[in-house]
Amino acid sequence: MSSPRASENIVKKLSLIDRFLPVWIFAAMGLGIGLGRAFPDLGSRLDTVKLDTVSLPIALGLLWMMYPVLAKVRYGELGRLRTRGKLFTTSLFLNWVVGPLLMFALAWLFLPDLPHYRNGLVLIGLARCIAMVLIWNMLACGSTEVAAVLVALNSLFQIFFYSVLGWLLLTVVPGWLGAEVAAFDVSMWSIARSVLIFLGVPLVAGALTRVGLTRLKGDAWYEQRFLPRLGPTALLGLLYTIVLMFAMQGEKITRLPLDVVRISIPLLVYFVVMFASAFFLSRKLGFDYEETASLSFTAAGNNFELAIAVAVGVFGVSSGEALAGVVGPLIEVPALIALVYLSLWLRRRLFPTATSAVLPRRFSESPFEESPR
Repeated sequence: MSSPRASENIVKKLSLIDRFLPVWIFAAMGLGIGLGRAFPDLGSRLDTVKLDTVSLPIALGLLWMMYPVLAKVRYGELGRLRTRGKLFTTSLFLNWVVGPLLMFALAWLFLPDLPHYRNGLVLIGLARCIAMVLIWNMLACGSTEVAAVLVALNSLFQIFFYSVLGWLLLTVVPGWLGAEVAAFDVSMWSIARSVLIFLGVPLVAGALTRVGLTRLKGDAWYEQRFLPRLGPTALLGLLYTIVLMFAMQGEKITRLPLDVVRISIPLLVYFVVMFASAFFLSRKLGFDYEETASLSFTAAGNNFELAIAVAVGVFGVSSGEALAGVVGPLIEVPALIALVYLSLWLRRRLFPTATSAVLPRRFSESPFEESPR
């Protein structure tokens, strides 16, 4: 375990943004909501130009947020992960069996009288995270290589199974329960297009950056000089995206506070249960800390951009389903930040070898403590 003096040295090396990241995230959320209330037409103005189904200003933030993280991936090491079939099978089981069914159960448990919000939560449960999870994984000192592969797997499964599972959980299973069913029709191509843009573009950019600069400047310069400067900008992209996201949806959030609370409760339970289940299952299966963190955050995170886009496209922009999608990031951001702290706390107690004999260094992995590598 690192000494108090070592931890103190690490804190001194952090930038102002890194040191008080949770404060800045909450401030970004508040600023966004305030802007949305002060300028009610701001959302419609930002939404006039779109990339795929997402507002262009937000799309740019999402792309930049992912690019520095994917530039950190050691793509030459991905071949070693071919033997980790148990890890990938566990991740797929958690993401495409446990996650959707858990969200479906929580939606029916907490919102039995509100089918529109319930449908919105089901759409969230099916949208596995392919973007912001890379930020949470980075902050928790998880494996960037494992996270990249898990995100790629989720992307492929999302293309082929989102529509099928959405049809099953919104139009078939509710009928078995004697409840109102919803019409659901989303093309496979619309989901594939979103994945190709918001994962494919930064993935290609990150890979080309690593290959090009390591050949030009060498591995040592890339790892020790370039990445420490590029890496923290992902957090600036995160804060920028949060401000715009909440500015566009602030009016809805403040107009229906009780509805927001009711939607928030099952979401909060979902994040905690998914993270805890994945973390302790991973440890029981013998995965190391970096793999455990990557698997856990991949299981707990959701692709709210996709869920909101589908909700708006299928049910309309003013629907309860769309509001449920908007509430998602409101709860996910503080919840996942709290889980980052929890993950690092569990690392010190459950994975002591991961924190032993670690030398303090400049921030390039986590704003909270030194890298385990």
